[in-house]
Amino acid sequence: MTEAAIQQCLHDLPKCEHHLHIEGSLSPSLLFRLADTNKISLPAIETDPSFASPEALEGRYTRFTSLNDFLHYYYIGMSVLITTADFESLAYEYFARAHNDGVHHAEIFFDPQAHTSRGIAYETVVAGLGMAQKRAEKDFGLTSKLILCFLRHLPASDAKDTYQAAEALGHFSSGVVAGIGLDSSEVGFPPEIFKEVYESASKAGIRRTAHAGEEGDSTYISRALDLCSTERIDHGIRLVDDDALLKRVAKDKTLVTMCPLSNVRLRCVTKVAELPIRKFLTEGVRFSINSDDPAYFGGYILDNYIAVQEAFRLNLKEWKFIADGAIEGSWCDGERKQVLLEKVEQWAESYKGTL
Repeated sequence: MTEAAIQQCLHDLPKCEHHLHIEGSLSPSLLFRLADTNKISLPAIETDPSFASPEALEGRYTRFTSLNDFLHYYYIGMSVLITTADFESLAYEYFARAHNDGVHHAEIFFDPQAHTSRGIAYETVVAGLGMAQKRAEKDFGLTSKLILCFLRHLPASDAKDTYQAAEALGHFSSGVVAGIGLDSSEVGFPPEIFKEVYESASKAGIRRTAHAGEEGDSTYISRALDLCSTERIDHGIRLVDDDALLKRVAKDKTLVTMCPLSNVRLRCVTKVAELPIRKFLTEGVRFSINSDDPAYFGGYILDNYIAVQEAFRLNLKEWKFIADGAIEGSWCDGERKQVLLEKVEQWAESYKGTL
């Protein structure tokens, strides 16, 4: 197949995205527009020339030196999100782009503490995201779930308060929010700090995931699984450093939500080819490919699929394994999973003998 044909094949592959920070999909153009609308002062050009224009800011995003360097810009970007309409615009812009990339189901992270800490009501955030979810399902047939993430650099007591606020509103029991996650700076903030809130979620039947093994070592993964009863591992690239743990994750069919271009941009690896994708396939580890914070990392989900293909030259059977595993590891209901699995089967049949 030609490169163009391969890209079309990957475009047509029905996708699930599980590792997408909705605040990280804030494009520089939307950031500047909302800053102007909401009268938010961005850093002075004299202090940071990156804020001279959307193009200059996008250029700065190509030069992150670390996770914390990225987070500095990430939190500045969040400051422009004020109203329900802002959050709806943010999420709908993502859903439209995801639909164009072949996403059929998305499970998106949001960081309420980053908003409530600056005076934005939790209900404002969820209402806006929910409006975009409904529009995306109506306009594109794209289903989605929300995952409430705790910022691990903040105290566990703050995470507990956020969890209880969502619980009091009935957002978990009603399905408005499907699960909880753990993100932000990893090293120095092990998952067991948040054990209490994860135990509460587990007892209530709330789905659970956590960022682990991105910058932290493989013990962050084992501790997330053993001490916080997480059902997924986000990033998880350090899994290959512990063979017994890798075999356990494969046996348990624990989904690992990989983010190739993010790992390169944040210097976890120097190139996509260094990621353990071939190892995961060989060992039968179930994983999905995701875009993480695509507005900051230079690539949405299809860009990540293409980057993986360029690095590893996967065949049709391997791509089907990835797609099926992503669906089976999703948090949508069984009926939706069956629909998506049938779509992948149809895709495989239509491209048989070509990849």
